[in-house]
Amino acid sequence: MKIHHIAYERLDLKLSNPYSIAYETIDDTVNFILKVETDTHYVGYGCAAPDNIVTGEDPKDVARALEDIIIPYLKGKDPFTYAHILKELKLALGKKSSALNMVDMVLHDLISKKADVPLYKFLGGHRKSIPTSITIGILSVEDTLRQAKEFWNQGFTILKIKGGNDLREDIEKMERLHEVLPEATLRFDGNQGYSVADSVAFVKATGRIGIEIFEQPTKLEKEERLGEVTDQVDVPVMADESIKTLTDVFRLAQNERVDMVNIKLMKVGGIFEGMHINSVAKSAGIESMVGCNDECALGISAGLHFALSRPNIKYADLDGHLDIIDDPFQGLFKLKGGVLYPTEAPGLGKIDF
Repeated sequence: MKIHHIAYERLDLKLSNPYSIAYETIDDTVNFILKVETDTHYVGYGCAAPDNIVTGEDPKDVARALEDIIIPYLKGKDPFTYAHILKELKLALGKKSSALNMVDMVLHDLISKKADVPLYKFLGGHRKSIPTSITIGILSVEDTLRQAKEFWNQGFTILKIKGGNDLREDIEKMERLHEVLPEATLRFDGNQGYSVADSVAFVKATGRIGIEIFEQPTKLEKEERLGEVTDQVDVPVMADESIKTLTDVFRLAQNERVDMVNIKLMKVGGIFEGMHINSVAKSAGIESMVGCNDECALGISAGLHFALSRPNIKYADLDGHLDIIDDPFQGLFKLKGGVLYPTEAPGLGKIDF
């Protein structure tokens, strides 16, 4: 099986509900779709969702990478040599992680289609479904409560609240949410907005609520502060922006700075690298969550299959497609009662694009 035809398309996608986090407001996203055909008539798909802050790329970087590096390199390659292909492309692409993820997706889609099994089974098939959180950006207290009730009524039981701008308001939001929706599982993402003192104060003030995960409260440039928070609180602290590479997870684990890691395929460069990161986390007793950027359902599908494949991946935050208007990749998986289910179609699912 050799790759013989390659094409791509840029998708400029609007979000139905723009949202704010501690350092920016987002109302649209750019995704690139890579389509690869083999001489045996298998077709594979991949997705890149560049983000200057998360992946270190902008759309122009990905377009140049496709034209100058990815397409010329992939022609004639055997997808089953994916370890070699991804190693060489990682060197050629540098820090363009979503571009690398796009190729990783294509290769995994092709080889699992050739094996005639869904990708999650090809990767290990540990479970058949996983609940996902749904995210509420930085809003007023009342708007946060309103949106939380809407999500709860839609069947979502895990709510991830963004904060980091106003400690007092963040505490009030979590207290009010717990009062209004006492059965909801609550997670909180500080998006690097807190100091160590603020982080500890937040956890102490919300202790009775039982927050499940406290995600990236401090700056990624001051990694030791993340460790200081972990040492002083009894809620699991998760690294997100602080983990982009295998070296990052090894360093965080070695220094015992976090309890959990958020593996975003766009951020780390794909499933192949994500597997390595998860293995290091597992060896250190650190649990993993699979997260996402603002991605169409094709990108989310890869995250879902990865999340289902390994026992150390206990959590999912795969809601990045829900606000995308006119997503062309519907039907790759099912979402029911806040739980994600893959289809049993080979690869990433049945795609008509």
